Amino acid sequence: MGEVGFGVALALLAGLIMAVNALVAVALVRLIWKNRGLGLCFVLNLAIADSLVGFTITGLVAEELSGPEHQTPKNHCIFRMACVTSPSAASVLTVILVAFDRYLAIEHPFRYFRIMRAPLVGACIGGLWLLAGLIGFLPVIIRPFQKPTYHEECTFYGVFRPTYVLTVFCVAFCPACGLFLYFHWQLLQTANLHAQQIRELGHSRSAGIFPALHPHSDAKAMRTVAVLVGCFTLSWSPFFVGSIVELACEHCDLEGLLERYLWVLGLCSSLANPLVYACWQKDVRLQVCQMCRSLKSRVSPLCHSHRQPGVPAVSLARPEE
Repeated sequence: MGEVGFGVALALLAGLIMAVNALVAVALVRLIWKNRGLGLCFVLNLAIADSLVGFTITGLVAEELSGPEHQTPKNHCIFRMACVTSPSAASVLTVILVAFDRYLAIEHPFRYFRIMRAPLVGACIGGLWLLAGLIGFLPVIIRPFQKPTYHEECTFYGVFRPTYVLTVFCVAFCPACGLFLYFHWQLLQTANLHAQQIRELGHSRSAGIFPALHPHSDAKAMRTVAVLVGCFTLSWSPFFVGSIVELACEHCDLEGLLERYLWVLGLCSSLANPLVYACWQKDVRLQVCQMCRSLKSRVSPLCHSHRQPGVPAVSLARPEE
């Protein structure tokens, strides 16, 4: 039996995740169709993975809102948790792929367009989903990762051992976090170098005649990297660290904290990703605004059509000059 408050919170989170990521996905599809930007395909894959995270959460909402007579079989619970874990792993892996794409585009701009072609992009995305599926369904393949006892309560630690989380942390999350930090550190170093060159160029051109330039590229780059790294590390790191503490400490009972708070904090990254990775880009942000304005222009006439009887219609067209 689940808790109603936690189920309502999961329902709201799932709805927000699916709505925001669906809007961003439509905007990215339109941009890719117009500009054929292959780099945006990775961001689109991130939006799709996060949308699937929200969709799979809805199955857990029904579990939490069910009555005491509802009992989920163990095999169904394992499959449900694996379906939630797989898109979450795909979301984390896609974040690394987006960081690598930006690193390659900035550090090697001339080689980027020769390397990053449609077959390679498709192979990267396909391999990413295969790896994410393997991570999610690893307890199905390796049965010792499953708990031998099941108390008819479908939770993450109700069917999976902490050793499964430790394995995922050591094999997947820790190397991915290292690559993520490396790529963004290199990007930050490049941004600082460019900002220094711009300052030197500004001082040389001013020569006491024009005011010295004070670009804020380095500060902006630092802020961007801080937001990206902060969202990535603060979302899933507490869950993995708490799981390691739960495994190492025999007398610690952290399963409730992990399942009710830290795990949900990791899921919240699927809501933050479209805001950080998609709407942070100017082209995507403008496309989303254009879609919202277009939707508003279509909905407004429908609202005005339901005016009260006797009230004359107001023309929305501009007066002729």
